[in-house]
Order: sequence, then structure tokens, then C-alpha cells
Amino acid sequence: MGSTKSLIEKRDFLRWFLNVHELKRRECAWLLNYLISEDTLLEKVHIVEKAEFCPKALVISANDVDHIPFSFHKNQHVTMNAERSFHDIRLNPDEDIYLQLNFQDSKGSHKYISVLEENPYLPNRTEENVFFRLMAEIITEEAVRSFRLQSLKVEIDEALLKKDRDSFERLSLEMIQLKRK
Repeated sequence: MGSTKSLIEKRDFLRWFLNVHELKRRECAWLLNYLISEDTLLEKVHIVEKAEFCPKALVISANDVDHIPFSFHKNQHVTMNAERSFHDIRLNPDEDIYLQLNFQDSKGSHKYISVLEENPYLPNRTEENVFFRLMAEIITEEAVRSFRLQSLKVEIDEALLKKDRDSFERLSLEMIQLKRK
């Protein structure tokens, strides 16, 4: 995946896509044809995966996949109204448009792979991994603490039965400190 693709590559791919795939909504074909016909707009089009993370995105699906037919995402707002997206694109020709096309065997299509760009808005995986690691540590620590509290209860009961005052006091103190954490 490169960073930017030429107008010719994108236009050829989108024409191929429209010729080969039947779209779930005909308005999507009109929208893609509009993008193809306007060089200044097509220059701003970036074909990506997971476009919902982008500030301005079109998600269009072919009939051969189980995805929503169409959605337009802009600044955290989502609409299924193709006309609204068309007007936004027409009125804001200077904004980048991130286009996600859902169709069968997209990963195996060399035409698709050749125009696919890296999505610069994907969440940072390292931050996500750090979060999950910290959550796992917290859960593990809590499980160990809970297990130790249960063990202390049993040991305190045994100390009471044996009338072992030293063990009872030591274990009770440990339980109090563990509960404070």
C-alpha cells in the first residue's frame, strides 16, 4: 500500500469496480461516477479500510457481501442519506474523502490492493495493547487479592479453633492490610 495513488489508477479502479460489482444502492453508483468525473475531487479520494475512523468517509457495499449498503461519516456523525453526502462533498471539495468499498474477495483483488492506501486514522495499536495489558494486570491482581482473602478467612478460622492467638493476630492484621488495598 502506497501513500497516494494517481488519478488514473483510482479512476481505472473505480470504473472497474462499477462495471464488475452491483451495488446495494444505485445512488452509490451515481456518487462514485461523480467522484470519477471530477479530477479535483478524485485527487482528494483515498481508498482505505476501516474508513469509519476517518474524519470524512464513504462506505459503499456491493450486493455480494453482508455489509450495510451505504454510510457517510463526517466528524463523528453518520448518515445513510446519499444525497446529504453528495451535497457535503460538492460543497467541500477541498476536504479529503476516505472511501471504503466492501465487496467479495477484496483482499484477493490485485486491482483493489494496487489503489489501497494506509489509513492514517486507525487507532494506535500500541496504546490499545498497553491498555489491555494494564487491565489484565489489574484483573490478575484483584483475583490474587480475592483468593488470598478467602485463604486468610480459612486460616483465621483454623487459628480460632486451635486457640492460636499469635496466628490469629498475625492473620487478622494481614487481612486488614489486604482489605485496605
